[in-house]
Amino acid sequence: MTKNIFDSMASHYDSPERQQLAEIIRKEVQSQLPKDIAEKTLLDYGGGTGLVSLPLAKRFKEVIIADASEAMLETAEKKIQQAKLENVRTIHADATVSFPTVQADVILLSLVLLHIPDTDTILKKLHEHLSADGQLFLVDFDKNEAISHPKVHNGFEQKVLEEQLEEAGFIPSESHTFHHGSKIFMNQDASLFLSISKKA
Repeated sequence: MTKNIFDSMASHYDSPERQQLAEIIRKEVQSQLPKDIAEKTLLDYGGGTGLVSLPLAKRFKEVIIADASEAMLETAEKKIQQAKLENVRTIHADATVSFPTVQADVILLSLVLLHIPDTDTILKKLHEHLSADGQLFLVDFDKNEAISHPKVHNGFEQKVLEEQLEEAGFIPSESHTFHHGSKIFMNQDASLFLSISKKA
């Protein structure tokens, strides 16, 4: 999917189905977060409308939602203002092109990697923006041979992704499948995994 597609989807992106899936993802991520996050910064890369990260915002010192779609960020901004979240900001950013200078203690990618053709390059760029001893939380679909789309990865093999993370300078510490859902990936049944890595 391209940025323009997400721009056109922004006004109706927060569907009940996406909200339900975001809650499942958020609960899993939250259960694995380190306890000492009150003074830490979260970067939700490809965070869109903030479906996953905004409900976590009060637990962090600062939350940055970065996305390549300005329309998605406009929706996120409205939600931030409505919730009066003073510790949350958005930045228009596409790490495959250029990225503002930000450092984060925790970086979250939730169903983002499958949309990025060059997995190795994006992981290396995100490594640069992670603080020393910081953690990368990556949620995506397990490899699914039923999916075929020219602009979307059909999921990932967790072992292969671990090798890519190591190549990018991360130390993978945890990877597990946590949810199986009906028609959640391009109208196909699929499973979600969470990968957690530390900055080497």
